[in-house]
Amino acid sequence: MTIQVFGHKSPDTDSTGSAIIWSWYLNEVKGEAAKPVLLGEPNTEAAFMLQRWGFEKPAIIADVEAEAPVVIVDTNNPAELPASINSADIRAIIDHHKLVGGLETKGPIDITVRPLACTATIMHDLMGDDAAKMPEAIKGAALTCILSDTLEFRSPTTTAHDRAVAEALAADLGLDIAAYAAEMFAAKSDVSAFSDAELIRMDSKEYEVDGTKFRVSVLETTAPEIPLGRIDSLIETFATVQAEDGVDQVLLFVVDILKEEATLLVPNDLVKTVAEKSFGVTASGTTVVLPGIMSRKKQIIPNLKV
Repeated sequence: MTIQVFGHKSPDTDSTGSAIIWSWYLNEVKGEAAKPVLLGEPNTEAAFMLQRWGFEKPAIIADVEAEAPVVIVDTNNPAELPASINSADIRAIIDHHKLVGGLETKGPIDITVRPLACTATIMHDLMGDDAAKMPEAIKGAALTCILSDTLEFRSPTTTAHDRAVAEALAADLGLDIAAYAAEMFAAKSDVSAFSDAELIRMDSKEYEVDGTKFRVSVLETTAPEIPLGRIDSLIETFATVQAEDGVDQVLLFVVDILKEEATLLVPNDLVKTVAEKSFGVTASGTTVVLPGIMSRKKQIIPNLKV
C-alpha cells in the first residue's frame, strides 16, 4: 500500500511542504511508494509555495483507514491528526514540537523529534548525502518551510543550523533570501478572501491550561492592519468557533513579522486575565500589544496562565 505522509490539521507551510519533501525521499531514494496528503486546505503561504515550485495541491483527507501505512510530520499530537490515527499503521514520526503522548503504533517505529525550528531542516539532516539529490522544486519547498517557520530568522525558535541549511538551499537555487521571504510573507498576509472563522482556524492549535480549553490561533503577517481592521467581527465569531470546536476560549494573536510583536485580541475578562498573568502587561480595550512575542511554540504556549 502507498504510504500517506501528512502533517497537522490547518496545514501551514511546514506541514504541507514537509509532507511533499518526505514523500519525494521515500519514493525516489528509499524506493517506497508514498504520497503527500493534507488534513485541510493549506494556508495562503503554503498555497504560494505549491504554485511557486510547480506542485499539485495534495489530496485532502478526512480520516485514515485501519492498517493504512502513514508517516506523520510536523506534529505528534493526536488532537491535530485524523480521528482514526491509532488504527492506522504509523511507520514514522518526524517533528520539532514537544511530545504530547497518546499515539499508538503497531510496533517499534522511527521517531525523530529535534529542537530545531522546522521539520524540513530535520528532514534535510535525515537524508544525509542523499539531500544533494533533491530536485530544484524539493529544495524550494524546504527553503520555504524553513523561512516560514523561522519568520526569516526572526523567530526565537531559529537555530544556527536552520539558518545554515536555508542559506545553503538559497545558494543552490540562486535566490536572495530577503526578496524571496518578502514574496512569501506577502502571500501569507493576503487574507482578505477568508471568513472570520477561517482566519481564526487558519493557523490554530488546541491547548488546555488548568482545565480551560483554548484554541490558540496565530496570524503572521506583514500587514496586520488587515486582520486588525476586522476586530469586531472576529470577536463576534469567537463564540461560534468555541461552540463548534468544543473549546472554552479563542486566543487570537496577530503577529507583525516586521515589527516583531504580537497583538492579542481581548474580548472579555478571561482573556484580559490571561494577557496580564501570562505576559506581564496591562490590558485595556479590545487589544493588547505584546512586544517581542513571535512564537506560539516557544513564547505563547509555555507562558499561558489563567
